[in-house]
Amino acid sequence: QVQLVESGGGLVQAGGSLRLSCAASGTIFIVNSMGWYRQAPGKQRELVASIISDGRTTYADSVKGRFTISRDNGRNTVYLQMNSLKPEDSAVYYCNLDGLDRTLTIRNYWGQGTQVTVSS
Repeated sequence: QVQLVESGGGLVQAGGSLRLSCAASGTIFIVNSMGWYRQAPGKQRELVASIISDGRTTYADSVKGRFTISRDNGRNTVYLQMNSLKPEDSAVYYCNLDGLDRTLTIRNYWGQGTQVTVSS
């Protein structure tokens, strides 16, 4: 069983920064990608940023130039550096891991979520 533990959320003023971390534990045979999603009240969960095994990254248009995703492959940990935060960035941020178990079955895991609140 794989567990994702997130940390780093909190309350920050507009223009400020936060760094989210997500550490994966358990047996993971192959990690294809790790990423961050967010969900604001009344809205659908959306992709914020993701990083695949070769280091290529994807960002939502709304965060390009402000957020940076990075990954420590050896520790199966992913980070999200969030700068120039805006009130509209307020949401619960979820870590996601997509990979294969030892039977080469596709597995997708989610963290419990961490709240990010940006005050104006």
